[in-house]
Amino acid sequence: MTIDTITLGGGCFWCLEAVYEKVDGVTAVESGYANGHVAHPTYEQVCRGDTGHAEVVRVSFDTERITLREILEIFFTIHDPTTLDRQGNDVGTQYRSGIFFHTPEQERIAREVLAQVNAHHQGRAVTQLQPVASYSRAEEYHQHYFANHPEQGYCAFVVAPKVEKFRKTFASRVKA
Repeated sequence: MTIDTITLGGGCFWCLEAVYEKVDGVTAVESGYANGHVAHPTYEQVCRGDTGHAEVVRVSFDTERITLREILEIFFTIHDPTTLDRQGNDVGTQYRSGIFFHTPEQERIAREVLAQVNAHHQGRAVTQLQPVASYSRAEEYHQHYFANHPEQGYCAFVVAPKVEKFRKTFASRVKA
């Protein structure tokens, strides 16, 4: 088993985490904050939008079972890469679309996938591509949020439809 890790931002981290926890080949998902200028920010600080951080998930995956390209194809299916600093009703720089790579090889693959996405969206993709920086794990109550709170309003009306879209679109990639 060879494990690789990529950091992704695509709106609220609860949505991304809920999907990637169901992906066959993904070994771990952690919600956190990345690419801001405040050391170890709190959720409240990030929500105010003045730390520069994005809400992100760190996705660790077994490269013998799923490729980074497949991880990114899922990413671009479950969020809108054409809305600047927003996903649905979540608005602010903390909800920006971003691929925060850990290695030059990840950057190369992400550039290829992003070019395809941008072509598909007639050049309107606003997804940032940057090296991961100043990462902090989110507070414990954010970890596995959807799994622990499926009936909570936001989870039921925003997260659950994204999970269902993943299940339908990538049925062969859903964990048994």
